[in-house]
Amino acid sequence: MTAKRLQNITESATLRISNLANELKSQGKDIISFSLGEPDFTTPSHIIDAAKASLERGETHYTPSPGIPELRKAIAEKLKKENKIETKPGNIIVTPGAKQAIFEVILSVLREGDEAILFDPAWVSYDPCIQLAGARTVWAPTSQNNGFSPGNISEYITKKTKLIVINSPCNPTGSVYSKETLKEIADISIDKNIFVLSDEIYEKIIYDSEHISIASLDGMQDLTITVNGFSKAYAMTGWRLGYVSAPKEVYEPMLKLHSHSVSQATSFVQYAGIAALQGDQAPVAAMVREFRARRDLLVRGLNKIGVKCARPDGAFYAFADVSEYGTGEKVAELLLNKAFVATTPGSAFGEAGNDFIRISYATSQERIKEALKRMEAVL
Repeated sequence: MTAKRLQNITESATLRISNLANELKSQGKDIISFSLGEPDFTTPSHIIDAAKASLERGETHYTPSPGIPELRKAIAEKLKKENKIETKPGNIIVTPGAKQAIFEVILSVLREGDEAILFDPAWVSYDPCIQLAGARTVWAPTSQNNGFSPGNISEYITKKTKLIVINSPCNPTGSVYSKETLKEIADISIDKNIFVLSDEIYEKIIYDSEHISIASLDGMQDLTITVNGFSKAYAMTGWRLGYVSAPKEVYEPMLKLHSHSVSQATSFVQYAGIAALQGDQAPVAAMVREFRARRDLLVRGLNKIGVKCARPDGAFYAFADVSEYGTGEKVAELLLNKAFVATTPGSAFGEAGNDFIRISYATSQERIKEALKRMEAVL
């Protein structure tokens, strides 16, 4: 009786683990959650103040579907200045979260029977979006040996390939793609006339590398759809505010889907977005410094207790190899039920993650230390 398109779609693994952890919490267990990709910081006060001021001005009505002009202009200026992407407000759509932007991009680009390349392991929602579009995911595996960076990409390209999805810094691995890797992807995209969806939501949470937007490379302006948002950099997960910059060929069908589904992002939240982009960036820098300290504490601690874990260059995830103790699924289950530490099995992100667990270090250093003690006792 229900639509077939949803029958093979599984629920988000990160949300499933979070629900299990919450169930244990309700039983009185002290759960340390490493499962959700959500900064534990409060949204900076100047952003909150901007939303309050917008409400007090009565800006609670419909806005233009692609977003208020002031925010679209601010986004275009940000992309030009920080990312070296030549774009205009007329190429920007403001969305209720970056996830909605990704959904709209994939449904606008892919047709029934098309193929899209994902670098395995990849964020949990890309593949379901591709399936909902009636297309097929082609998984191109990466390895811890080369920092989970894509290689031999051309081997996975066929006549049906219409989209390559990249995510740098990457969820779940924390990998940051080098200019050489992005150039390889760009060369394939230009040669085969394939669109690239670049998910850059973690661009500001980067430690030892430089973030490069693939749309800034020669020849990629009309082939790249750049997605970003405010959730991670500005601790605005609950505000649901993202955006996409797309060439007109993709922008126009996206806007149709956008206007007939979500209509627009929340009005007063859009004014908060302007404050985030144009206001004080010191809170972002402070948050990244704390994430760096947590990363170093966690990775050092994991390796000390015998869990192999490379140091990620970006985002706030450690992708730990637990093969010595079992599969990622078994270890994640063990840690949750015995140590009351919630992690996400790497298999949720693709087959290349079967021997791994993803640990989100978006929690305090004190809780990280306690979690390491519990993990050591159980493992």
